[in-house]
Amino acid sequence: MIRLDETPLPGVGVRHDFDGRYGKRVGVITHRDGRREIFVSRRDDPDACAQSIVLSEEEAEAVADLLGGSTITRHVSRLPQDIEGLAMDWVPVPDGSPYAGRPLGETMMRTRTGASIVALIREGQAIPAPGPDFPLRGGDTAVVVGTPGGVVRAARLLSEGE
Repeated sequence: MIRLDETPLPGVGVRHDFDGRYGKRVGVITHRDGRREIFVSRRDDPDACAQSIVLSEEEAEAVADLLGGSTITRHVSRLPQDIEGLAMDWVPVPDGSPYAGRPLGETMMRTRTGASIVALIREGQAIPAPGPDFPLRGGDTAVVVGTPGGVVRAARLLSEGE
């Protein structure tokens, strides 16, 4: 397992780096303004940067996707496969949903389907553990967890109200 070092850089951001397999130190500096800087240095002198590339936030996301996404994302995506009887899905809330504009609690999701909304994605932002008073909106994506059948019923409930 690779040991990832984290170093706060006051006034700049955070540096994450590790010793690469072929004798180089590889890392990313996450600047406070969202830029990412990928760098390569010698293992024996991590401050002597051999090369760096500065990426915008969007460019960094594209590179992360090309490299296979984050470790956390990969582990979360494997969860439904690793735990028998558990399903997880990202369910869109359509604009025409009977629950758009209404509080999450009005869906009575867990009671009616056996599944729960554990997070919402709204305009690219995660809203973890939304409470029953949190209003749903068309265009949201609900992260639903439950039995496979419960997740299917939850998707139907959010789209058709059934």
